[in-house]
Amino acid sequence: MTEYEVSAVIPVYNDREALSTAIPKSLRYLEEITDSFELLVAEDGSSDGSAEYISEWEGRDPRIRLLHSDERLGRGRALTRAFAASRGRIFCYYDVDLATDMSHLKDLIGAVRSGCDIATGSRLMPASEINRGTGREIASRGYNILVRFFLGSRLYDHQCGFKAFSRDQLAPLLSDVRAPHWFWDTEVLVLAQRAGYRVCEFPVVWRQGKGTTVKLSDVTGMGFEIFRLWWRFHAEKD
Repeated sequence: MTEYEVSAVIPVYNDREALSTAIPKSLRYLEEITDSFELLVAEDGSSDGSAEYISEWEGRDPRIRLLHSDERLGRGRALTRAFAASRGRIFCYYDVDLATDMSHLKDLIGAVRSGCDIATGSRLMPASEINRGTGREIASRGYNILVRFFLGSRLYDHQCGFKAFSRDQLAPLLSDVRAPHWFWDTEVLVLAQRAGYRVCEFPVVWRQGKGTTVKLSDVTGMGFEIFRLWWRFHAEKD
């Protein structure tokens, strides 16, 4: 089985239009970083032709792999499944709308190359440059304050969809991650810090994409997930 330096993953759910930009742009930036990579598109039960479009790319370029699910797994389960299928020493993922400027991909991979166990982009560090609506900005800052207060995290931003991991370090963490959907990102970062991992956060340029699959129910559910994880930590002490 071929091994790679980098496995890059794009989680996808009904994102056919965004893929027409995300796939070629990903290839271009990955080629500038390493000649040993694979691009996995984790397509999660889409109904808009996303799977068929990715399959066409897969047929033309052996570096691209479609990971299709007939039923919706949720973002977290889709990423865990992608990790199991990946073959790179560095595992990274980013959002299909490329909201985080792709020029940061070199920084992301470079951080793990230089010894970070996990690297994550941040929209909320003082040097970050972001452009998004006021409502989402307030919700994001409030959410991250709650994560720091209740879960003891030292990071500014837990949900930026721009992260990379050392494969050897991520593997043992995933058995303890229980969140199936959006909270997966936060849970991984919190567990990693509690385990003493070196988590490197850096500011990014970020622009809100045209569409989002995050719903109000997802935001509410993530709030409940904070308290679930807080309760789990306290129960483990007893």
